Amino acid sequence: MLGALGVVFGDIGTSPIYTVQTLFSPDDPHPVPLSADNVLGLVSMVFWSVTLVVTVLYVGVVLRADNHGEGGLMSLITLLGRRGRDGRRLSPRLVAGLTAAGIAGASLFLADSMITPAVSVLSAVEGVEVVNAGFAPFVVPITLVIVVVLFAVQRYGTATVGRAFGPVMALWFVVIGVAGLFQVLGNPSVLRALSPTYAVGFFLAEPGIAFFALATVVLSVTGAEALYADLGHFGRPAITRAWLFLVYPALLLSYAGQGALLLGDLSAAGPVKAPFFLSVPSWALVPLVVLATAATVIASQAVITGAFSAVRQAVRLGYLPRLRITHTSAHTIGQVYVPWVNWALMVAVVLLVVAFESSAALAFAYGMAVTGTILISTSIITVVAAHQWSWPRPVVIAGGGAMALLMLLFLAAGLSKLSHGAWVPLVIGAALFTVMTTWNRGRATVTRLRTRQEGPLEALLTQVHEDGVARVPGTAVYLNRAAEDGSSTAPLAMRATVEHLHVLHERVVLVAVETTQSPYVPLDEVARVLRPVPDAEGRTEGPGDPVQVVLRFGYMQRTDVPDALAALVEREGLDVDLDGASWFLSTIELRRASGDDDGDGDGSPQVHLPRWQRGLFTATSRLTTDAARSFDLPSARTVVMGSRIEV
Repeated sequence: MLGALGVVFGDIGTSPIYTVQTLFSPDDPHPVPLSADNVLGLVSMVFWSVTLVVTVLYVGVVLRADNHGEGGLMSLITLLGRRGRDGRRLSPRLVAGLTAAGIAGASLFLADSMITPAVSVLSAVEGVEVVNAGFAPFVVPITLVIVVVLFAVQRYGTATVGRAFGPVMALWFVVIGVAGLFQVLGNPSVLRALSPTYAVGFFLAEPGIAFFALATVVLSVTGAEALYADLGHFGRPAITRAWLFLVYPALLLSYAGQGALLLGDLSAAGPVKAPFFLSVPSWALVPLVVLATAATVIASQAVITGAFSAVRQAVRLGYLPRLRITHTSAHTIGQVYVPWVNWALMVAVVLLVVAFESSAALAFAYGMAVTGTILISTSIITVVAAHQWSWPRPVVIAGGGAMALLMLLFLAAGLSKLSHGAWVPLVIGAALFTVMTTWNRGRATVTRLRTRQEGPLEALLTQVHEDGVARVPGTAVYLNRAAEDGSSTAPLAMRATVEHLHVLHERVVLVAVETTQSPYVPLDEVARVLRPVPDAEGRTEGPGDPVQVVLRFGYMQRTDVPDALAALVEREGLDVDLDGASWFLSTIELRRASGDDDGDGDGSPQVHLPRWQRGLFTATSRLTTDAARSFDLPSARTVVMGSRIEV
């Protein structure tokens, strides 16, 4: 529970800093007038939004949809391909549509990863304005310094710093809960807002104001997706208990306390600024600003780590090119660092801080990303609950439809803020969605072209026997692609060795690496041996015949090919000397084709890619990292050979 407090709830736990403040902000294009009815109505809307979205939807339902213990939208997508309890599968068209929606949701989550550090740290640092209004010009520079330092230390990992996250966040929730309780005791009439009648009454009395306010109310549930994304780190029981027994009560007390403060200040000339920071006595203001800054840094750390994990899963599932991923902990496999993503996020966060300058201005962009992600998760989990869990369909459809309607209302209200920043996550999400879908389609095209270049493995072995190719001492390990139809093609490096060098090692091992739809594969199931590969005439009796090995890794596992192969050699007793083996990698250079030919050259159709997508695909391919490093191959004994493919 303590670990979950430090990682899972950082984002949603810092929402009280800016949610109520933004609701009554004069910078809002649709400001809410400060009145008793409006305060009670908005506090009621916040309370029931948190209750329905987080407690009912995520804690009650979504956390049950684990893929071998792992959560997140990418894991949720993989569940769609499973059979239901009746043995049937979903229609391919429905799966494809929901998968595309899931990729869009993951894109919005990555956009959220850019906005969260900006709005969270800005909102905390803005507390210095309450201490002294003269500090206002320093808010943006201080925020930028914190952001740059935050991203600069990512390469060291969170294993050491993470031990302090839990206690800090536990203190944070106790402090905001006690501060809120102090205000509630001073004006207990705010507790009337716990009744849903105040939220409904506010909508009926002021439908226009209430509708536009939804774009800000949704800020109270930012970070809800983190409960599911970090499921694999802490498990459902720990996350559920931490939410129900500490986080949920503390958040409700904080929101109620700010509402009580506003009710007691209705005679003010203007809206109260920073009600969160004014909820504590003056002597506690500076410590609260310091604690809030620490909490927002932790919230930013959590969402950055979530972005690394999401990108890693997207890479393994074929939606992004192979990026350099560094494991920062010897004990926790989920702690990874992706350099390219880290620096791209830092640049994006810096630009957002400089462009918007205040948390209130940036909050509109924040809400749109959250709304889209939750709406997509709701749609997919509704299908999973009806198809795989066999929950009563009328109940599932009614509950999922009601939740989707609520999120559509949030989305519609957010669209009214398009010109005030809500367009930012939509543009970022659309760009990321385009990149991921283009890469996935482009990979299909390249696979077809590469298969044609490689040719059948059996034909190459026949050539080896008939042409009397010289065999040289030693062991050669060729990494090969895992064919989807079960057929075997000759690795490009092996074909080049035979056709151009006219030699082949005495002992040849062909290793195919597969990524499964499960996050982890048990160690005793990672590797399996296919019997010696026959040639075109069925000959397999020669001692120099290649042995084909398949290594299967989950999409959350580290692809350490030498270790997995060594374990297989020892378990199966194979006559393979890996200590002195040479490793051969087949690589390809992608170029954009100059024409518009959509065929493979042999009459077979090619996956259609418009010219602009071909350019995007080849440009994205330049981000691909060294395959030898990705598979942990020994650099001193690795030979890279390849070919050029035009798409």
